[in-house]
Amino acid sequence: MKWHVRLKLERPPANDGAIPHWQKLIADQSLVKTRLHPDVDAVFDRYQFPFWVTKEYDSAERQWSRSECDCGLDRIYRLILQSHRALPPAVLQQLSQLPIVESAAMGDIGYADLPELQPMQMSVTTGARSRLVIGVPEAHQLFTRGAPTITIAVLDTGVDLNHPELAEVLLPGYDFVDIINGAGKFVGDFLGFDEDPEDEVGHGTHVAGIIAAKGDRMPPGVVPQCRILPVRVLGAMKKGNKRIGSGLIDNINVGIKWAIDHGADVMNMSLGVKSTGGGLPHQEVVDYAQRKGVTLVAASGNDGKEESYYPGALPHVITVGAIDELDKIAPFSTYGKQVDFVAPGTDIYSSYIKDDYAFSTGTSHAAPFVSGAVALLKSYALIKTGINLRDQQIKYLLQQTADKFDQRFKHRKAGFGKLNLLDALRLLDYKLR
Repeated sequence: MKWHVRLKLERPPANDGAIPHWQKLIADQSLVKTRLHPDVDAVFDRYQFPFWVTKEYDSAERQWSRSECDCGLDRIYRLILQSHRALPPAVLQQLSQLPIVESAAMGDIGYADLPELQPMQMSVTTGARSRLVIGVPEAHQLFTRGAPTITIAVLDTGVDLNHPELAEVLLPGYDFVDIINGAGKFVGDFLGFDEDPEDEVGHGTHVAGIIAAKGDRMPPGVVPQCRILPVRVLGAMKKGNKRIGSGLIDNINVGIKWAIDHGADVMNMSLGVKSTGGGLPHQEVVDYAQRKGVTLVAASGNDGKEESYYPGALPHVITVGAIDELDKIAPFSTYGKQVDFVAPGTDIYSSYIKDDYAFSTGTSHAAPFVSGAVALLKSYALIKTGINLRDQQIKYLLQQTADKFDQRFKHRKAGFGKLNLLDALRLLDYKLR
């Protein structure tokens, strides 16, 4: 894929109906369009930069819905540059000054730490402590193991589609990884979006196991009877001796919308990027998720500093930090006012690629405990009374039952406190009577 400019207009242009979505254009070059709006076209002509016009998002139905239009998804365009030359900064500056343009920015690549996983096969009790500390076994015994009608989307490096812990709960997913100029840096598949969200590095498989593993050779996931929707939005690349996750931020956005449109009730995003340009990454799709009633959960980050990573720093997203084996705030856990809860995040045992198992550490592995908790609360309300819990109701239950670290209602590093799944279910059960 070539570099592109992401352009949000104040209103769709007159020729909008003929403009293809970028995925459709890549599949069918006969759909190519090279003009968007006279004012926009004139700027690119002035600098002799030809482009192909595509839509950034595809509508969920044949026509844009009210929710999609309210979030501005119908008027965001991806202008794919035909030239490999660097775009002069003046182009973006002049585009931004046009009355019809709301915002203009270059497509950017987001990066996320991929903590090293330590493959190791052990007994089914390995890693039991992290599940015990938030009350998973008692929750399963006293309340539920989840409802198969509740779907958790895992936006990550993909999932091992044949892993025995997960194969029975996986729904058909999608791979949105399509990296610019990735040759020589990326590990495995980094080009060509398709319907194969296979995990090649293990991060997403590990996260999915925490949420919904069957429990054959590891502790059961928080919701082993719910469904997982695997959405691959991160490839893996080498940076020195480390591996980091990487994906086009715009393609992550498209993956978020795709998951919402394909029935996700909860979304786990064990990823995060800093805001390096204008605007807030993922803002419009987070707004769309809120309108559609989808609960979003994200990792806070692993730099141990007071820092903002997106989407976790956005309103409406549940942001999760990590505690260690002593129930203390993990030293690597990124903190700040955006953190809502903490959960186990040190030496977490879960599923791994090639039917294996592994330990891993990071807020990436704390977030899925909370995503699973959200799904379990939704499952119990649905099973007991047929009620579909709203996002605000779920947040209330989690906030009121979290274990505090001190007298403050919200802690700078722990948010509302440590996830207490069992107490959250008890409070829900009381409220449903």
